[in-house]
Amino acid sequence: MAYRDRGVVGIGLGGSDALYPPEDYARAFEIARDGGLGSVPHAGEAAGPPSVRGALDALRADRIRHGIRAADDPGLLRELAARGVVLDVCPISNLRTGVVASLAEHPLPALAAAGIACSVSTDDPAMFGTDLSANYAAAEKLGVAARDCYLAGQRGALCDARTKVALQQIGDAYDWAATGA
Repeated sequence: MAYRDRGVVGIGLGGSDALYPPEDYARAFEIARDGGLGSVPHAGEAAGPPSVRGALDALRADRIRHGIRAADDPGLLRELAARGVVLDVCPISNLRTGVVASLAEHPLPALAAAGIACSVSTDDPAMFGTDLSANYAAAEKLGVAARDCYLAGQRGALCDARTKVALQQIGDAYDWAATGA
C-alpha cells in the first residue's frame, strides 16, 4: 500500500500452488483489496481446480497467473468465463515445469474455447529460457490467435482508462497478419 504512488496496482502470489494454497493468504489480500489494489494470484498451475477456486473465493482474484487446471472442471470454466477473469497463461514454463507433458496437451485451447480470456506471458524468462515471442508462437501453434491473447491482456490490465486506451491503440495499429498471428 505504501508504494501505490510509485505505480503498484496489485498484489500477487507466487510459488508452488500445491504447497501454498491461496486461502493461507486471504488476510493479506483482503488488506490490499481494501486499499484499492487488484488481486493477481498464482493458482491452478500444478494444483487442481481447488487452487483456482481458492483464488476466486478467498483472494477475490481479478486475474489469475496460470489457472490452467481450471480446464479439469467444466463448472469452474463457466464461472471464470462469466466473471470475466483473465488467465495469464505461460505455455513454455508449463511445459518446462512438467505440469503439461507436451505442448500438444496444453489446455490453452480448451480454456479459450470455454470463453475464458487468456493472455500469454513468460512466467520467469531467465529460469525457463523463454521470451514472450516464444510463448505467443506456442499459443499460435495451439490454435489460439496472438491478437486474442493480446486483447485479453489489455482487457484485464490493472491500469487507468488512459493507459487502456493506449494499449487498445497499440493493438489496433499492430500488423498481426505480418507476424502470422
